[in-house]
Amino acid sequence: MKHFTAIENHTKQELEKLLELAKSFKAKPFGSQLKQKTLISIFMNPSTRTKTSFDLAMHQLGGHNISIEPGKSSWGLEIEEGAIMDKDAEEHLKDATKVLCKYGDALALRCFPKFKDWNEEKKDKILKNMVKWSDKPVINMETISHPCQALAMMQTIIEKLGDPKGKKFVLTWAYHPKPLNTAVANSAAMIASMFGMDITIANPEGYDLDPDYIKQSKNNCKKNNANFKQTHTQDLKDADFVYAKSWGSLEQYGNYNKTIQDKHKNWIVNKENMPKQAYFSHCLPVRRNMIVTDQVIDSKNSLVYEEAENRLHVQKAILKTLIGEKE
Repeated sequence: MKHFTAIENHTKQELEKLLELAKSFKAKPFGSQLKQKTLISIFMNPSTRTKTSFDLAMHQLGGHNISIEPGKSSWGLEIEEGAIMDKDAEEHLKDATKVLCKYGDALALRCFPKFKDWNEEKKDKILKNMVKWSDKPVINMETISHPCQALAMMQTIIEKLGDPKGKKFVLTWAYHPKPLNTAVANSAAMIASMFGMDITIANPEGYDLDPDYIKQSKNNCKKNNANFKQTHTQDLKDADFVYAKSWGSLEQYGNYNKTIQDKHKNWIVNKENMPKQAYFSHCLPVRRNMIVTDQVIDSKNSLVYEEAENRLHVQKAILKTLIGEKE
């Protein structure tokens, strides 16, 4: 494994190896597997769990993480190849990437879409260019997908449900006053389908995920003899695991209409629609009593904090696999 940039770039067997390693790190958190190793994390967007968990992952295994914020703690970056740099950016991503590779053992990038043109932004050019220009491993800390979050989600599912194959996974849209990235939902659907879960994706009309992610998830389910369903009603019935996430409408991409979004305020996970036997989770941060009620998120079946903790363990596994000492 050279990079960790998208769930779909890996086989199920590779992901299972990472999950086994994450399990061992959860049992034994400290070690020297990353002694004298340096991760350089580039944050173009805010972070709480991602930054903290990567800092701790490196520290607890004997290495260290340096975080930079282009335009704040470092120069603003130009990302277009061949650009005439007569705007605000002082440095090109190509130069920054090549220099940082001289300093660190791996790079990590967090860079959300700009919500201007989905057909352009879905190309994930910043991440892909960083991979192209880097001679060190690159980790995706959320761009148009969020593979670290998905891996932590799957570790949490396995801890509670055992073998996920055949279990019902419901990915439900939930209301948010702003259009949010589809990254978490994209990667959640991808990994759940790869592990053979029966999938239902529930969202209002006009809020379907990108067709490419839907197609790949459907194909994964077909290969695993699992069911795949899309619905425009909030159907959580018979779920084993309910995963709530807000995301912006791709139909309104670059032309957000809050009036349309506000029509769907009833899309909330609450005590009435949440199956009693099901587990609930969310990637966090979450707007309480808008996405999910206090009764659900604070219930014994809520796994939001367990999933957040598992970010630490799966990221140790990723880092150990990419840059750790070979045993």
